[in-house]
Amino acid sequence: MKRKLAGEDGVENGISVIMIVYNEESVIAATLESVLWADEIVVVDSGSTDRTPEICRSFPKVRFVDQPWEGFGRQKNVALNHATTPWVFSLDADESVSPALAAEIRRVANGASCDGYFVKRKNFYGGQWVRHSGWWPDEVLRLFRRNAGRFSDRPVHETVELTGKVGRLENPLEHRSFHSVADFIRKADSYSTLGAELMRQKGRRSSATKAFTHGVFTFFKTYILRLGFLDGRAGLLIAASNAAGVFYRYMKALELQERES
Repeated sequence: MKRKLAGEDGVENGISVIMIVYNEESVIAATLESVLWADEIVVVDSGSTDRTPEICRSFPKVRFVDQPWEGFGRQKNVALNHATTPWVFSLDADESVSPALAAEIRRVANGASCDGYFVKRKNFYGGQWVRHSGWWPDEVLRLFRRNAGRFSDRPVHETVELTGKVGRLENPLEHRSFHSVADFIRKADSYSTLGAELMRQKGRRSSATKAFTHGVFTFFKTYILRLGFLDGRAGLLIAASNAAGVFYRYMKALELQERES
């Protein structure tokens, strides 16, 4: 049976919030609470072993979908495929929408002049809003007409590929991903593995020299050119983590080259 669009049921320019999750029990309730204004919430879970499914299913608006992991872009397209409203807002499990941003999203969707909208992200390390280091304004395209956008098929750092005119929202999204040094280490290791695989797929060659020079330049760019030193200890940690992630990525890519040669 064909599913109705929310707009066909009388919700003009309805909005679906879509999310992908895995073991997010510590943050998911607060995130969902921040988007209860949406007409529906689609959550795609890739096999969580904690209380994430239970928490999500306790929210009446949530459509919960089990889906084996296929990569960030493909996973988000699964969520997009389950959305039924004219508009979609993509949200990560460690982000939240303020009442001001929620009101702006509803207002824009009801009188949109564009097909998609960028939103600024306020990134936090612990309780500190990081205003430099390349972390602000950190614009990401998150609100778009469902029939005008798809996520790129990338294993990491996926983006929305939009057909149509793009605008910008004024109110920021809050992102609280890092709470400790261990969080930075885990992300650097995980993303560098995915990045190395992407380099292999694109045929990009690596070497120990490239790993070192790219890592050093990344630290300089983050800490000096992007004024990371103004963020204090957080800026130093971000610069070092970015450099380590780039170094790991090139070294892992070199390992893949050597295995295939």
